[in-house]
Amino acid sequence: MNSKTLADNQGVALLITLAVIAVVVTAALEINRRARSDAVYSAALGKQLVVSQMAASGVHLAMALLVKDRRESKTDSVQEAWADPESIQQYLGDFPFDAGQMSVKITDERAKIQVNALVIYPEGRFADPGQYRIWTRFAQQMAMRADLPEAAEPLTLVHSLKDWLDRNDGDAVTGLTGAESDYYRDLDPPYSCRNGPIPHLGELARVKGVSSELLAALGGIEGISRYLSVYGLNLAAAPGPAYDGRININTADVTVLSVLLPETHVHLAQAIADYREASEGGAYRHSLLQPDWYREVPGAGDLTIDPKLITVSSDVFRIEAAAGLDNRLATISAVVRREQDPESGRWKCRVLQWDEE
Repeated sequence: MNSKTLADNQGVALLITLAVIAVVVTAALEINRRARSDAVYSAALGKQLVVSQMAASGVHLAMALLVKDRRESKTDSVQEAWADPESIQQYLGDFPFDAGQMSVKITDERAKIQVNALVIYPEGRFADPGQYRIWTRFAQQMAMRADLPEAAEPLTLVHSLKDWLDRNDGDAVTGLTGAESDYYRDLDPPYSCRNGPIPHLGELARVKGVSSELLAALGGIEGISRYLSVYGLNLAAAPGPAYDGRININTADVTVLSVLLPETHVHLAQAIADYREASEGGAYRHSLLQPDWYREVPGAGDLTIDPKLITVSSDVFRIEAAAGLDNRLATISAVVRREQDPESGRWKCRVLQWDEE
């Protein structure tokens, strides 16, 4: 082998060696990049898991607070710790989180108008007279607050909702403005009435006279969903489901209070709400234990609210918990029912709905 051939072979070997080194280095760099990427992803996933668990802890704290409250009192009102953001914040301060922030809010589903109570179940044929009055007043008030389209006239909303909930799909529509499945099957796309209790407020947008804008506060119109609830099932009713429709006057806001009042006393709704929270020296001035406490409000001595429509205790609550850590955020909205175990007699909260973002 002459010197030229040897030099050529050495040059080829060097090129092969350099090519192999380049491949190995490239592979090593890619492995390192992927490892770093996986580490970053794992760290981010870990932080998201932490904030998710923080939010879940907030929900469980709220449930414990509700159970504690039920052991101490048979009534529920805006005067109690579960309804006070500052009191809840004090409880949150006892959580051993080294970093991050957490907030919890509890609201009473009994403070709202119960959608499914409009129809008397389990028969599901007729509207409840008291609930019909509530819905008529509510729809009229909403119509005065927003520039609603013609299809959303108050009686259209009420009658169509009754037809959506009742089991009389083959019978005539309610009033002149109701709607049964024949109306909805002519829409594009076509669908049928529920003909029974609705499981979620979002379904109301399918009812004649109700729009997504009206329901969820879109387009500058005040949403009605904040005043409504699909919960309120009476567990003691048999057979089949029944909704008593009772609204807790100790927690209902001014709008809901106003639909409970006759027209002659609607102007007292704000005064009734203020009476509940009047305080002096750090203590509430008025007792809310009896269902007719509202008669003590100045100007309400001759006021009578149908006792079948009101209560001073609650069983279903919505818990909204949010947690943040660095740039990660988790929110949970849970609906729970506070109930007593028939065997042990212990109170507990059963989760009815759990939504996490």
